[in-house]
Amino acid sequence: MNIDQLVNFARSKNASDIHLTVGAPTAVRINGALKKFDGIKDDDVNKLILSMLTAEQEKLLGTNTDLDFSFTCSSGGRQRVNVYHQNGGKLAAAIRLLNEHVPSFKDIMLPNAAVELTKEMKGLILVTGPTGSGKSTTLATMVDQINNTRECHILTIEDPVEYIYEPKLATIHQREIGTDVSDFNSALRSGLRENPDVILVGEMRDYETIRLAITAAETGHLVLGTLHTTGAAQTINRIIDVFPSEEQNQIRSQLSSNLRGVISQLLVPCISQERGRVAAFEILINTDACANNIRTEKVHMIEQVMQSSAAMGMRVMNESLKRLARDNIITREVAMQYSPDKDELKKII
Repeated sequence: MNIDQLVNFARSKNASDIHLTVGAPTAVRINGALKKFDGIKDDDVNKLILSMLTAEQEKLLGTNTDLDFSFTCSSGGRQRVNVYHQNGGKLAAAIRLLNEHVPSFKDIMLPNAAVELTKEMKGLILVTGPTGSGKSTTLATMVDQINNTRECHILTIEDPVEYIYEPKLATIHQREIGTDVSDFNSALRSGLRENPDVILVGEMRDYETIRLAITAAETGHLVLGTLHTTGAAQTINRIIDVFPSEEQNQIRSQLSSNLRGVISQLLVPCISQERGRVAAFEILINTDACANNIRTEKVHMIEQVMQSSAAMGMRVMNESLKRLARDNIITREVAMQYSPDKDELKKII
């Protein structure tokens, strides 16, 4: 079995990920659960992993460097790959199977309030959630919506590039960390000189990247980025906490003025096995009330604003879970399992 055949097998099972490990069974993730299967020898696993690498990448791997990259099968499907050593130097790889085409808003059931955010001309939009929650897909859907509706210059900075966009109304340049530019900070600094209207930052990992992204939003660009946080209010606190204490008042002021919205999401298993998993979304729109809470160090009150602002498109995670259960897309048990506040969900469900 070669790597193309393995990927095609996993896709035929509607898997989202493949885990290859020398010395352990191969596993695929289907609807969030790992399924193991035997039959691939250790030597073959080693060959499968190395077959995805260029000569330069294989040389880097020999220095105990982890590798992040994307590759395309002969069938056309794209994958995001991390190759690493474990258990005394044995090779392992995590392969994320990407959609061949950018899905539509209807495909991922993205709320209208999130669609409206793509009409913003400047400011900061964040998509957050745990690893594997579909953040990249949501961002890709939003970028493609802008591509379809606006004559503008879109610059993406990704590690690695996941979805390849076909330019439509927009002009699009996609820069990959490690291939086209050394790191996110360098790409953002130079990006501001490349006349973009929209900047996608694949991951806002550290202080410098977050600072540059907020500066870009403040200087008239629409910036979309991701953070590994759960919940809209927690996201704001996470950004503020990244900064030294003497800069936090300034960053509160900048965020209150430039944040446009936060989309926080989870992937939860559906009742229908064919459908697999569906995203539950929490939506924060930065209204005057939210901006005032950010500026005056009352972020803890934002969830109350969200609960009382459904007419403006805002919703908390429990509301999304309730709707999915009500529409028989997920079970009540699943809704309770993924709820951030189980007591409150019991009341509203």
